[in-house]
Amino acid sequence: MNPKISAFFEELTKWKDELQVLRTYVLDCLLHEEEKWKVPCYTLNGKNIVLIHGFKDYFAILFMKGALLHDSENILIQQTENVQSGRQIRFTSMKELMDKEASIKAYILESIEIEKAGLKIEHKKKEEYTIPEELTDKFNQEPLFKEAFVALTPGRQKGYLLHFSGAKQSKTRISRIENCAPKILQGKGLTDCTCGLSKRMPNCDGSHKSLY
Repeated sequence: MNPKISAFFEELTKWKDELQVLRTYVLDCLLHEEEKWKVPCYTLNGKNIVLIHGFKDYFAILFMKGALLHDSENILIQQTENVQSGRQIRFTSMKELMDKEASIKAYILESIEIEKAGLKIEHKKKEEYTIPEELTDKFNQEPLFKEAFVALTPGRQKGYLLHFSGAKQSKTRISRIENCAPKILQGKGLTDCTCGLSKRMPNCDGSHKSLY
């Protein structure tokens, strides 16, 4: 156990006992304990395997390459449609956590084998995403907006393209583009909070309800 992480757990006010138990499950699998993104992260030879974190309504273990797990019990959750790699198992009680102990450890051990084998997630490239007609119209109408969008990192561009294309109706796509325009012009990504925090951080659910 990492003393720094032990202090972290002692300061918790929500899910304290549950996360302590989840911590022991992970450590039983002989992973190295570190702090990353302000939450406990567990690594193998410097590679991130899982992390544990809590929110207002649930706590969870996040498998960094969860998309590669077989998930024979169908218990993994994809946090948002934009998440390609990570998958969670969520809990709302100590009983639920203890009932799933064997499954949790099995998934952790499978994650370790995936890392040892050097398996990687095949992420979609930006070019594979559809550019909505409404966004093309916006580009044609406002060259500065197009310039700002093109200047974004590929990851931020993909996030916006997924967000815009996810709307079924044209008026909704237009609304999403207009709502996101200020952030794009500021060089911010879809998941960059205006307060300076980032919803991409595992300890932020986008509404500042995180416990840490």
